Amino acid sequence: MTKQAPEGGNRPERAQGIDRASFLRRSALVTGGAMGASAIMAACGGGGSTVSATAASAVGEFPGDPNYDKAVRAVVGGKTVKIGFTPPIKSEFFDQMQHAAQAQLYQYKQRFGLNYQWQFQAPSGNFNTAEQTFSIIQNWVTLGFDAVCVCTAADFAAMQKVYKAALSKGIAVYQFNMPVELWPTNQIKAIQSVGYNNETQSGYLAGKYIADKLGGKGKILQIWGPPGSTWSQARQIGLNQALADYPGLKIVGKANGGYVRDQGFTAAQNLLQSNPDVNAIYGENEDMALGASQAIDARGLKHWNGTDGILVIGADGLLSGTKAIQQGRLTASIYVGCIEQGTGLAQTILANKLLGMTVDKVWNVPTVVVDKTNVDIYQRLIQWANSAPSA
Repeated sequence: MTKQAPEGGNRPERAQGIDRASFLRRSALVTGGAMGASAIMAACGGGGSTVSATAASAVGEFPGDPNYDKAVRAVVGGKTVKIGFTPPIKSEFFDQMQHAAQAQLYQYKQRFGLNYQWQFQAPSGNFNTAEQTFSIIQNWVTLGFDAVCVCTAADFAAMQKVYKAALSKGIAVYQFNMPVELWPTNQIKAIQSVGYNNETQSGYLAGKYIADKLGGKGKILQIWGPPGSTWSQARQIGLNQALADYPGLKIVGKANGGYVRDQGFTAAQNLLQSNPDVNAIYGENEDMALGASQAIDARGLKHWNGTDGILVIGADGLLSGTKAIQQGRLTASIYVGCIEQGTGLAQTILANKLLGMTVDKVWNVPTVVVDKTNVDIYQRLIQWANSAPSA
């Protein structure tokens, strides 16, 4: 019998999300689902690696007639919204997300006459972000930005004070890609967090996939984020929940891969030296998983072929990762909706900041395990976002 992921509602004291369908239900602003579906159909139908300008513009077709457009244009037309976007690190994942957000904003410009200025700034270094993130946000507050979109590894309580100060000056603060399931909803000062549940929508899915492919038996290595990382904590909870149902699966090694590919490679190399007979490696994010894949090659070991070899799974949904899956160098990854998170941020800014609509504290986008059976769908969606008009 197929086991179901644990319900998010089993911890009522912590933040719970809503799915895309329930967000702004019946509103003409719900564009992300139609947008993604149209993009996939256009891209897959074309058979190429990029989406034509015609296909990219077609994805802007969403509910509302010319009279609705006119009414919205009367409120936002000609305005310029200044938006700051700061992730914890500059990476392929966050680059894809900001492409998606800007593509959605471009559609609003075409349809409603909304102008926008977009500024990207990430802290330097590897997730040692506290003081730099504070400075980045404070600078945008001083410059009178309208909205700040932030994902950070900085201390939760300290960031809430920063958000509260920004909000008091009329700057709308929206989080993205944060493991908000770890904290009580009433402590979150950002207007909304657009993301996914790292426990049930990532860690659990990875553990269940490993269990299914290995028949519930085998040895697992973990290439994990830095000590104290909240993403690591949340995904570990989900992984533990999945593996609790499979006593034949054992974690035989775990190392810090720093969320980047080269450190993931080094961590996997060291673990494989002591455990060359492992059956699976779970890289907590996709860069670390791709580093582990390189370590398998460097040690002359065999990649998973469906029956034997080392299964490698990550989590993010990178264009480079989809190519590695197609090549058999990465078995699978959890696509955590980087495109939907990007379009969701733009939707929230229009709805909340510009049209005055109330939004829920947490908006969880759909996630899915991506392997060779469905990789083309998500590769084409990412390619669409990377090539769609944005200015």
